Amino acid sequence: MVQLYYHDDKDEIDFREPHNSGRNASFKDAERLGVYYKYCETIDQVNELAKERNYKNRDTVNICLESFNNDESAMMDKLNMFYTEHLHEDEEIRYCLDGSGYFDLKTTDDKDWIRVKVDKGDLLIVPAGIYHRFTLTNDNYIEALRLFKDQPKWEAIGRPTADSLPIRKEYISQHQ
Repeated sequence: MVQLYYHDDKDEIDFREPHNSGRNASFKDAERLGVYYKYCETIDQVNELAKERNYKNRDTVNICLESFNNDESAMMDKLNMFYTEHLHEDEEIRYCLDGSGYFDLKTTDDKDWIRVKVDKGDLLIVPAGIYHRFTLTNDNYIEALRLFKDQPKWEAIGRPTADSLPIRKEYISQHQ
């Protein structure tokens, strides 16, 4: 089941570690950021949500050492890319089929990260325009279903470019 708390900002420690500051975050904190969470026991529940929200496409990603031909350097390069603060112009929808990972969500005041640990059965929708990042847990494994409204698209836009995008300004105006 999902866990939410404030990240400790100890960047000198491997980002796959829990980084729990001891300050709990709540579902209300995540909702204020526009994040949607639901626990789905079955794929039928995911399919129902996909139909309600008009998600037409999907794929599955498997992130683990084996998916990088046991090349730890290649896996870490990809994780470093995912862990760089970024946003998307489309919402990001992930359903954890197996394993676990962390989504870090930047608060609208840019002061804190809320860390969301997802495990099997957790579905998370991260809104367009929010700064976030992702990493595996120290188990180094997640299998996730990615859902898309249109054709699969994953374009990460980082700072400072993203700060001036209309989707970022729209996000801030709706969530402050």
